[in-house]
Amino acid sequence: MANVVVVGAQWGDEGKGKIVDWLSERADVIARFQGGHNAGHTLVIDGKVYKLHALPSGVVRGGKLSVIGNGVVLDPWHLLQEIETIRAQGVEISPDNLMIAENTPLILPFHGELDRAREDQNSVAKIGTTGRGIGPAYEDKVGRRVIRVADLGDAATLELRVDRALVHHNALRKGLGLNEIDRDALLAQLNEIAPKILPYAAPVWKVMNDKRKAGKRILFEGAQGALLDIDFGTYPFVTSSNVIAGQAATGVGIGPGSIDYVLGIVKAYTTRVGEGPFPTELFDDDGQRLGERGHEFGTTTGRKRRCGWFDAALVRQTCATSGVKGICLTKLDVLDGFETLKICVAYDLDGERLDYLPTAADQQARCKPIYEEMPGWSESTEGARSWNDLPANAIKYVRHIEELIDCPVALLSTSPEREDTILVTDPFED
Repeated sequence: MANVVVVGAQWGDEGKGKIVDWLSERADVIARFQGGHNAGHTLVIDGKVYKLHALPSGVVRGGKLSVIGNGVVLDPWHLLQEIETIRAQGVEISPDNLMIAENTPLILPFHGELDRAREDQNSVAKIGTTGRGIGPAYEDKVGRRVIRVADLGDAATLELRVDRALVHHNALRKGLGLNEIDRDALLAQLNEIAPKILPYAAPVWKVMNDKRKAGKRILFEGAQGALLDIDFGTYPFVTSSNVIAGQAATGVGIGPGSIDYVLGIVKAYTTRVGEGPFPTELFDDDGQRLGERGHEFGTTTGRKRRCGWFDAALVRQTCATSGVKGICLTKLDVLDGFETLKICVAYDLDGERLDYLPTAADQQARCKPIYEEMPGWSESTEGARSWNDLPANAIKYVRHIEELIDCPVALLSTSPEREDTILVTDPFED
């Protein structure tokens, strides 16, 4: 009975939400292990659209336990708003099916204010943050001044935590020209929301280990993509947490030996949102066509995504850093109708051929894609549910990607609908 980690293997927006939802039918527990509500998942189920940010994708399925792990940074006000939105769509959410780790760090209002002020005043190189306080909350976690879910349960502890945080943040705010934080107002906000959050709090590490020992299937859900990882992404244009599969264990408090299968979600082309290097980015009609056909706008921000050809060199790299055992290739249907398709197989760095993206930012900026071309297909792949439904050239494209990234395709997604999925290898049974 395998436990499966799902990670994005590009710059995010690969379609993880649908795949986690699809896999969650066979899981008992679905756990978010990193990130915050800067990540968005869109699920389409029987024609109904669900947009999730903080909630695990498994909440839309009955009879499953959804977990927000300690590796997540949580905005409690946003979470309650999201719960009410999903409830209004007919989904039941209660402490019986949603659990929050007691040691989960909280995103407070001043985190978002600091995030936005820094981005507005950064004239050197904007990161492209969503401005929702994710980065500053992770900074406070590492700086040992963050307020955690468990702190909401004790007034004296909460006051100490707030005072420690304000010593740091008021000094920062003065330098940025922001007013000092109103301590009493902040405490009042926290005391008001505490009884609404605390019923969901639990020792997640213990629950997860008990579930594992009982033979329950656990699905670990990551946010963003491996190329946004704080260590292995295109730094500094990255998120503030570790995104790769190794974080799944740390982010919920379970041993790495409990992970049996890592599934990498990979889009059949490449996109990214915000600033940073993007070797295969297209600025022509092909790039415009990919964006329009793929509806490439961010779930969280609405920002238009940059689009480009599939980058096999990058995906091969992220499969290695996450230990990906199989990939799910998504949005193959967006490539329908292209006469010729290109795949980046390596980079040209000042005349030297590299089969990986180097770490140094100046070298990343100078990397030029080396392409292979393949014939496209005119037939539609949208909604295909078996290999027999796919055009021959589409199958050749998928098989060549497998060769180039040195990793097999376990699933193939051909539309946003849950059932439009071709299963090659079931990660829970592999």
